[in-house]
Parts: sequence; structure tokens; C-alpha cells
Amino acid sequence: MGVSDEALIAGMAAGDPQATASFVRRFQARVFGLAVSIVGATATAEDVAQEAFVRAWRYAGGYDPRRGAVLPWLLSITRNAAIDAIRLRRDRPYEPEVMLALLTAADNAIAEPSDEVADADRIRVALRGLPLEQATAVVLAIFHGLTAKEIAERQGVPLGTVKTRIRLGMSRLRDHFEVRDE
Repeated sequence: MGVSDEALIAGMAAGDPQATASFVRRFQARVFGLAVSIVGATATAEDVAQEAFVRAWRYAGGYDPRRGAVLPWLLSITRNAAIDAIRLRRDRPYEPEVMLALLTAADNAIAEPSDEVADADRIRVALRGLPLEQATAVVLAIFHGLTAKEIAERQGVPLGTVKTRIRLGMSRLRDHFEVRDE
């Protein structure tokens, strides 16, 4: 194994760039894996992992091996960074008019779209095929990370109605993509 986790974190605290690089290489897969499992999106998970390592570097001097091993300490930092990222995403206000405009926007003509753009276009087309109430509920739940309860409160409709809209919308989207992929 070579250098211990505690020695690496002590090196980080002392400002040793090699210790910091070794620390990141040793734990990057676990940190990124936890971040993905919490936030779901790869791009956001990359940001969370980076933030977790920045925080670990910043607080390396305060690490106390008597309170626990390095990995749980680092994963705790990662978990907190992921929760912060989710909270930031949820705090974005939504305007129904803006959402409606996005759902009904004309397709942008792109000569050779990237896979990401093509996927976004496929999703946009599929969402347009849903009733507006279902599309809105799905977008708020999936892309904005709101719970059914939060959606119900924002829209002033019963919780069961929102759950049904999300379930039916997701079912129709699944059917849409299964037919297209065959």
C-alpha cells in the first residue's frame, strides 16, 4: 500500500503537492461513486467530488485520527458537499410560463448535434407528447429534484394528483422511448 492515509493527509495539511495528488488518486473513485449515488448526474457528481477534495485539503489540518479513519471522514465531507449541491439545485425558482416555453420551444436547427444535444432534443420531443400537467410534474421532479409533496404545494393540487401525474408521465415517456429504440 505504501504511504498510509494518515501520512497523506498530514502531507496535504503541510502543503505537499505530491501527497495531495496521491490522496486524490487513492480516493477519487470512492468519492466520485458516492457523489454519483447521491446527486445522480455525472457532471454534478464531478463538481461535488472536486468540492469534496477542496474541502478535505482545506480542513486537512483539523483531521484527528482518534475520531476515525480517513475514508469515513472524506466520505462524510463528500456526502455534505452532495447534499449542498442538491439544495442549490432545489432552490432554483421555476416560472410556469418559462417551463411552458421550454417544453413547446421550436427545435433548434443544428447541423451535426452532439449526443447530449440529440438526447436533450429526444427528451424535449417526448415531453411535448405528454399532457402539460404531466410534463410539468415530470420536469419538476426529475430535472429540478422536487418531491411530489413540494410540487403539490407549489401547484396547489392534492399530493395524490401529483404522484399520478408523475407516474403516468414517466410511464408514457418509457413507452415513447421503448417504441423509438426498437
